[in-house]
Amino acid sequence: MSGLIGIILAIALLWFIVSIIASAIVIIRPFEAGVVERLGKYQRTIYQGLHLIIPFLDRVRKVDLRERVVDVPPQEVITKDNVIVTVDGIIYYKILQPENVVYKVQNFQVAAVALAQTNLRNIIGELTLDETLTSREIINAKLRTVLDEATDAWGVKVTRVELKRIDPPKDVMEAMHKQMKAEREKRAMILEAEGFRESQIKKAEGEKQAKILSAEGSKQSQILEAEGKAKSIQLVADAEKYRKIAEAEGEAKAISLIFGAIKNIDPTKEVIMLQYFETLRKIADGQSTKLFFPVELSSLASAVEIFKDSMKKEGE
Repeated sequence: MSGLIGIILAIALLWFIVSIIASAIVIIRPFEAGVVERLGKYQRTIYQGLHLIIPFLDRVRKVDLRERVVDVPPQEVITKDNVIVTVDGIIYYKILQPENVVYKVQNFQVAAVALAQTNLRNIIGELTLDETLTSREIINAKLRTVLDEATDAWGVKVTRVELKRIDPPKDVMEAMHKQMKAEREKRAMILEAEGFRESQIKKAEGEKQAKILSAEGSKQSQILEAEGKAKSIQLVADAEKYRKIAEAEGEAKAISLIFGAIKNIDPTKEVIMLQYFETLRKIADGQSTKLFFPVELSSLASAVEIFKDSMKKEGE
């Protein structure tokens, strides 16, 4: 009997020793941190790995260091132009100093939600409805800055703040839809009018250019035609000039030949008379309607004698 009691006591003592050893060993995972307290007083902060503590005297409070998300419940906020909108969002944060989260704030998530709701009222209260609906990124940045500054003392870093929705009242939504529809129709009409105006301008410019080109072509054609006529007239005039010169030269040569022939022969009165009448006959063959006799027939013999004397003197 005493042997059995001894075995039981030995097993109990072994279990007690194992329990003490196990309680002295603390394993911290990579995403955790441990805040060690000794007799209720902060001792140190331990991170991932195997750590030893004093059993029954030290206590370890583990803190999750991973980035967390806090949902901000929907709340009604009044804008600067007295429109009530419903806003909700989410907060992303990460713990940087585990001991501050443990000792400086009782419940960080509750505190962060309350802080976000309060600052949302302040930020949106400074904006009109249109600014609130179009300035989502600005609101997010302002709220993140305010929360980050407020939670810095708690050892928490607010990494991002996002507004999930901003819902105006139904009557305001209907009015906004009508306004947007009217704006779209207005822009469509303006674009259509601008397009028609541009097309008319292009058409007028095209017609103007066509008329200018047509006028220039007609002008050029008239210039070329006038130049051609001028050249033709000039050529005709030159031809007539050369023809008259040639006729004059031919007549001069003919007269010279006649005088040479008369000089070489001894003309008689009969020959001169025949030549004279031959000349008259040629003159009569022309288109003239009148015939002029340069000398009287009665004095023709005297003219012949004078001509013969002059020819003889030239020959001597």
